[in-house]
Amino acid sequence: MGWHAEDGGPRRPQQVAGWLAGRPEPATALSVTTRLAPVATMVVGDPGGPRYLLRHTAGPEGRTVVERIDPVTLEPEVTSPELPGGPVWPGGAARADDGSVHVVFGDHAHRLDADCRPLASRRLPRHRPYNSFVTLPDGHLVTKDFGGATPFQPVAAHEREPCELVVLDPETLDVVDALVMPEASIARLTADGDALYVVGDTSLLRARWDGRRLTLDDGFRARYRTLDGQGYGWDCTIAAGAAWFLDDGEGAERYTGTLRGHGVATAPLHLVRVGLADGAVTMAEVCGRPGGLVANPPLVDERRGVVVGFDSGNGVIAGFDLGTLDLRWRRDQDHGSHLLLFADGGELVCGDGADVVVLDVATGEERARADTGLGVQSVVFPAPGDGCAYVVAFTGVARIAPA
Repeated sequence: MGWHAEDGGPRRPQQVAGWLAGRPEPATALSVTTRLAPVATMVVGDPGGPRYLLRHTAGPEGRTVVERIDPVTLEPEVTSPELPGGPVWPGGAARADDGSVHVVFGDHAHRLDADCRPLASRRLPRHRPYNSFVTLPDGHLVTKDFGGATPFQPVAAHEREPCELVVLDPETLDVVDALVMPEASIARLTADGDALYVVGDTSLLRARWDGRRLTLDDGFRARYRTLDGQGYGWDCTIAAGAAWFLDDGEGAERYTGTLRGHGVATAPLHLVRVGLADGAVTMAEVCGRPGGLVANPPLVDERRGVVVGFDSGNGVIAGFDLGTLDLRWRRDQDHGSHLLLFADGGELVCGDGADVVVLDVATGEERARADTGLGVQSVVFPAPGDGCAYVVAFTGVARIAPA
């Protein structure tokens, strides 16, 4: 169950083979180990190998810390020094093939060795948050600046500037190339091979990397924001010949331990499908109510032909048919984070306030539930472990295993 980067890789599949228990056995009761450790963002690592927890300090300007943690007790084995950061928004970490750890947070990128000792550091071109990165097949990192509001810095729609993609050398972190895109972007980057997908604040955009230079795909610009009162989209996942994401993203900076009730869009929140070949846009309403809000992507299970979307502002999660986008199931549930699927078992790990919930991804039936002990709704990144899952919130990290 390798999990080198957030969401399981640059296509953001949010799934891993196997079962939560690590064997063909459904999880019907859960045990929880909790460690409070503000401000946590994600766990990355490999089966039987090191697991790393990314954290940062609070306030408008922050610093970041990487811990190598015990995979069972969650206690730190080694901790990096506080690393230079910048304007605060959750960043990202990934474990490289050579065992080093890359980090992007604030307006800085870092490379650490396996024992969390700094090897390289680079200040990024713009003084604003860079919300994580993707690793391309040749090892280069690509990051971009975050175009949205933060709890410390409001940004009105007319103030958003077009985002800039920045390619970094994986060892030195030198800037290899950069490309200003046609729109601002709040979402995190997604990559499918050497194609980079940017959910702009009105359109899905694509850029391509040829090993030396980034170029904009001028023939691909899929406008998804076409309705009065509709909000911008968040991160996309690539599956089944399409990019999939959720709209009505404005308001995530108002998080108060939950996203419930913080949506500002007057149009209902949508699951959005954009065909990669033709740019055709198809949408389905998640619950049909105003005030929708998300800060994260949907999940596509091609094996069972289901796509899971959610509306954190209204507390709804739903499954849709992959081909028709017809509703399969819908639940009232306060889910806010990225999703995690154990694909063989069809076990969808999601949230309900401070609880972790395991659903049958095909039917929405609840299989198991437990209190994480974290006290708040997670809006960040879960990860698989060895016979377990890790749930991360801004208050800490919890290990979830079958009881």
